[in-house]
Amino acid sequence: MRASLIQIAVDEDESVESRRRRVASLVRDQAGADLVVLPELWTTGAFAFEEFGNEAEPLEGPTYEVMAKAASDAGVWLHAGSVPERAPDGTLYNTSLFFSPSGELAASYRKIHRFGFDKGEAVLMGRGEDLVTVRLPETTVGVATCYDLRFPELFRGLVDAGAETLVIPAGWPERRRAHWTLLAKARAVENQAFVLACGTAGTHARVPQAGHSIVVDPWGEVLAEAGAGEEILTVEFDPGKVSVTREQFPALKDRVL
Repeated sequence: MRASLIQIAVDEDESVESRRRRVASLVRDQAGADLVVLPELWTTGAFAFEEFGNEAEPLEGPTYEVMAKAASDAGVWLHAGSVPERAPDGTLYNTSLFFSPSGELAASYRKIHRFGFDKGEAVLMGRGEDLVTVRLPETTVGVATCYDLRFPELFRGLVDAGAETLVIPAGWPERRRAHWTLLAKARAVENQAFVLACGTAGTHARVPQAGHSIVVDPWGEVLAEAGAGEEILTVEFDPGKVSVTREQFPALKDRVL
């Protein structure tokens, strides 16, 4: 299976509309991949809290339309990262969009764990409630977003729902990059699953981003890791390694709690 993680740099001088067009072109360039992954809130920047309300869009808004067509044009499964969604009742959500190779919406996921404690996303956005998995021909994908990475119980739930590959778009800050790498490896090892974690580059509202998108196998081995700037990280992996690992070292069968 071939996956491409597009580590987008969010430039505050680039308009959201222009960035959508540019990213759609990058997605189309990945024709031949099985799965393409974009980062969290790449339209606005994950730390540009003041822009969430201004740039929020309905689920089937402009980002949905552009990314659906890009997925169809490239013929790829596309995790289009997340957007600030405005629900019909006015509530904002940090919502991920997952498209099939035909451009159909295969799933959407509203981020469950909101970052910010008593400010930012934590107070501006509503909390999602549902765990989401997507069945691809080669593997079942479990979907999570950024701060979710710190909560292992969410990933246990995804594994119980059949997940073998965990896809995590993020806007992770540079000052906590060590946590990003450590937690990606931990989620892979404890769940005996592949982890594809795609972050942003650049600076969001004066917060430097970590970049360093990473792909980790079920044994915790790093298959590929990006640098700090905008780049496309492409890796080939065998989804069958998940079942082999779980058979050879059946730790998940020994769960008690």
